[in-house]
Amino acid sequence: MSNQPVMDRPRVISSHRNISSHRPVNSQKQVYKRWLHELWAGDPVVDELVSEDFVGHWPNRDVHGPAELQTIIDSTRGRLRELAFVIDVGPFIDGDLVAARWIATGSGKDGPARFTGNDILRVIDNKVVEYWAGSSRG
Repeated sequence: MSNQPVMDRPRVISSHRNISSHRPVNSQKQVYKRWLHELWAGDPVVDELVSEDFVGHWPNRDVHGPAELQTIIDSTRGRLRELAFVIDVGPFIDGDLVAARWIATGSGKDGPARFTGNDILRVIDNKVVEYWAGSSRG
C-alpha cells in the first residue's frame, strides 16, 4: 500500500475558516446529540444550536440560516409522524468537524418508514455553522 493519503481534506466551502473550535470533544458530541435528538425531534432549539450564517448542503439544494433549516425540519416532521433517530455509528470528531451515521424511523402516508443517513457538521463555538446531509430509504 502507498503512504499517499487517499483524499486530502477539501478546502472550506463556507465563509468559516478551517480552524479547530478549541472545544472539548465531549462538547461537540453533545452538540451533535442535541442536533439529532432535540432539533430534529421538533424542540424549539434552532437558535441555540445553529449560527445565523448557517449553510446546510443537501444533495438537491443548499439551506441558509436557522429559519430555512427550521422549515426543512418542520416539513420532514410533517410528512413523518413519530419520527425518531438512533445514532448508529459515531459521532466522530476531527477538529471542528463532527460525523455520524443514524437510523430514523417514523410513520408516513404509506405506513412505516425507515431511513439511514450520514451527517457531517462543522461546529464552531458550540454552534453548527455548516452541515452536509446524505440519506436513503431503507
